[in-house]
Order: sequence, then C-alpha cells, then structure tokens
Amino acid sequence: MSELDTQLRRRLTFAIISHPDSGKTTITEKLLLFGGAIHIAGAVKSGKTMKASVSDFMAMEKERGISISTSVMGFEYGGRKINILDTPGHADFSEDTYRGLSAVDSALLVIDSVKGVEDRTRKLCEVCRMRHTPIATFMNKLDREGKDPMELLDETERELAIGVRPVTWPIGQGKSFKGVYDLVQKRLLLFFPGEVQRPSDVVTIDDLSNPLLDQKVGSSLATKLRDDVALLSGVYPAFDADEYLSGKATPVFFGSAINNFGIRELLDAMTALAPAPTAKHSEERVVQPSEDKFSGFVFKIHANMNPRHRDRVAFLRVCSGTFERNKTYYHVRSGKPFRTANPTAFMAQDSEIVNEAWPGDIVGIHDTGTFKIGDTVTEGEEINFKGIPSFAPQIFRYIVNADPLKEKQYHKGLDQLAEEGVVQIFSKPHQPNVRVLGVVGQLQLEVLQYRMEHEYGAKCAYRPIDLNIAHWITSDEPKALKEFIDEHSRRILVDIRGTHIFMSESEWQFERIKANNLAIRFYSTSEMVADRAAP
Repeated sequence: MSELDTQLRRRLTFAIISHPDSGKTTITEKLLLFGGAIHIAGAVKSGKTMKASVSDFMAMEKERGISISTSVMGFEYGGRKINILDTPGHADFSEDTYRGLSAVDSALLVIDSVKGVEDRTRKLCEVCRMRHTPIATFMNKLDREGKDPMELLDETERELAIGVRPVTWPIGQGKSFKGVYDLVQKRLLLFFPGEVQRPSDVVTIDDLSNPLLDQKVGSSLATKLRDDVALLSGVYPAFDADEYLSGKATPVFFGSAINNFGIRELLDAMTALAPAPTAKHSEERVVQPSEDKFSGFVFKIHANMNPRHRDRVAFLRVCSGTFERNKTYYHVRSGKPFRTANPTAFMAQDSEIVNEAWPGDIVGIHDTGTFKIGDTVTEGEEINFKGIPSFAPQIFRYIVNADPLKEKQYHKGLDQLAEEGVVQIFSKPHQPNVRVLGVVGQLQLEVLQYRMEHEYGAKCAYRPIDLNIAHWITSDEPKALKEFIDEHSRRILVDIRGTHIFMSESEWQFERIKANNLAIRFYSTSEMVADRAAP
C-alpha cells in the first residue's frame, strides 16, 4: 500500500451542524476533550469565571456566546487524523456553513431533544442531501425534560427526509436519566454527570431480561427499556453502514454534551464508520483523492485571526495527492505559479506549520490578497472545483464611509471582508464609487460594522435601497445580455467576480420581466451561473 493510500484511510473530515443553541460548540469541545486535544472544556457563553469557547475565537463570538465563523480543528484519535469544522448555527451566517460543508466528507447533526427538529436543521440537512453527504445524529440534552425519544425519531425521519437508525437508546430522561443502552454492542452505559473518566460506567448486558439491568437502573426504567427496544426492532431496520455512507440513513445517538455523556461513544462510532476522503466534483471532471497529483480549493478566507499580526489566512481543502511545503503550485484563476513557505494546521485560532498534508486535511495559507473563495490550486491542471456558491442576499443597503479621514482603512476592510465572504459587496456598472451591501440576515450588518471598527479602524454607515430581490443573470446570446443590462441599468449590480445581477422590487415584477426576456437566464446562486444549469 502506498503512503498516499495509508494516509487516505486515516483521514476523517466532518462538519458539526445544528440549529443555534442546540449545543453544537459544546459538543465540538467535548470531542476535543475526549480526543485528548484539549484538557479543559470552556463554556459556550464566557463570563468572569468561565473560559471562552475554544472554537469561538472572535471577540464578538465570545461576547455574544454564538459561533459567527467556521472554526477548523484537528487531532489524532483511534488511529485516525480527525479534522472537525465547527460551523455557525445562526441563519445569518448560513453561507459560511454551506461553504464549510463543501470541504468535508460527512456531517454530525446535533438536535436539541427539548426542542426537536428546527428550521436551520432542515435547511442544513437539505444541503447535505443535495451532496449525498453522510450524516450522523446526536440527540443532545437528555438530562433535561424534553420530547419523547420515539417522537424525536419520528420527527427527524419525517422532517429531514432521511431514515433513522438508533444506535443507542436513552434510559429515562431529565431528572430520571440513567444512561443509554447500546443497541449494537449490547451494553449499558451509565450516566454520571460531568465526569470525563468513569471506571465502571459500562455494563455488558447481552440479554435485556437479565436482572442485572433492574439492579442498575431500577425495575420501572428497565421494563420501559425492554418495551422500547422491542418496539424499535419492529419499526426501524438495523443500522447498515452502506445506508449511512450513501446518505440515505442516519445513525442516532443520545446523550448530554454538557455532562460529557455519550460523546466518547459518538467519537468511537464516527472513527469507525465515517468515510475517508471522498471524490470531489470539478466543472471539468471528478477528482479522486487517490490521484498522485495535488489539487485543492479555498473554501474560506479569514482576516485578522491574530489581531496583533493583522494576518489573512486562506483555508484550503486538500482534494488529491500530497500538498508539500515550499513546493510551487498553480493558481488556476490567475494562471500564475504559487508557493507557500509556512502552511499551517489549525486548532481553532492556534496553528502549527506543517510540511505536508493529505486529502481531507485543511491547510491554512497565509494570503496577501492572492486568493478568493472558490479558487483552485493544482500541479498545473486547469480544473475548477464546484459546490462553493454565493446565495442571493435578502437584505440590501448602500454602504458609505462614516469617517472620511479613514478612507484607506475603509476600502481595505470592505474589500477584505467581502473576499472573506462575511458579506457580499456589489458595484454599479456606471457608478464605480457606489457600493451596495448584500447580506442574508440583520446580524451580518452588525458583524461588519464591528469588525470594520475593531479590526481596521474604520466606520461604515448604511443607507436604504428600494431593491430587495437579487438574481444572477447570464445568456447564450451576448447581444441579448448586453441589451438587457443597458435597458435595466438602474437595477443591475456587479459582484466581486464580475458577474451581473438583476435586482427587483417584488416577486411580481421579477416574474413579469423574466417572462418578457426569454433569452436571459436568472439564478438564485452564483454556483448555478457557473454550472449554466437550467433555471
């Protein structure tokens, strides 16, 4: 077996996704804790006596107690090199999450057992389903009174359009929570709140009629467990690894992240079951991870990860071959050679220089403005990886410099944050000095102002605009496209890629103009323009 094949088998790269406040960042930290990557788990919401979350490194994240930007963390566990992407749960930062999903091979879905399936959960699973991304599910907060576990399974299957396959099953809930029974390995895992190392928490019980079960959890809960398991076996098929890897079914685990319970078993299962690096689609062909020549793409850019150094880092997913330090590669979009002397691997905001990286790894490249999100790097081949879209914003504002003395800082900050994907910045073809800001949610407007002031020393202000629906446009007829742009110049914007966008005041207006311009194709994402897909 070649070194590449050996390294491929070891890699496991997955994203953690959820609705806000489901416990996603807490689970990330506990995975790191059980994986030996950190020794103290921080609190999600930091306070005077609490350590800030390891994966939430931006000051605003620490103040608000939410994840605003995708964090990348790597560690070794169970013979595998594990790369975790902790993604923002808040809908206002959905683009960052979608881009993160393009860089992984599987996902861990966290569901709050008290609230059940929520809106963001549905949308994230839809993105995974579009890419056939395998999903494992963790039902969190079993130490609280919540929805009935059977109801949670039914709801998950119904709302997320995916088969559910329980791997562990809770014994009690809330104050009566005693632990879980492993349906696959036939063992009882007893719950002791908050402990990381428990010497006697696992009891093998091959036969649920064994009186030992009653001794450990009490007769009432033992009887309910027996009834539940009998019902489960009649309703849900046994877990099948192929169903999971194809994205058709999700293994379901139960536990309490805040109490460290169920996390080790989840990590063991992910290590055993989750896929090694998978093939990635480019516009030209499918790229297999086992190919000898290196290729990768930039899915995230982050400026000022270390505010003292004002650095800018491009996050690159290795898709094939071996990435080597100091080797010269080809930057496809610019057509120019590229070489990096200090590529890094991450533990949230901390990093270390790496000499080589393999498919599935996430490499940080110190960037001076060379890269944009979606850029491909190869050993010379002209390919462009797909699956890194920009979505049509839902809120638009004119953006202006609120401090004329900081003009240079204002433009630098705006350009860098647009390239980073924090917001989308558009220009008007005949008014180059006019900037239009597009965001998915209101919170992005606050984040932009915060980061402009605290990272670039500039202040920006917003002005209303009467256009609020955006579609990227293209056509097979260049003359028709030019005529359309000229005729509707007041409603035309240009994104940072130079692609034209048509703005509408209402759905009715858009549908009318679309019906009268059949030569023009309208798209809700930039990726569809690149694919030239049917509308």
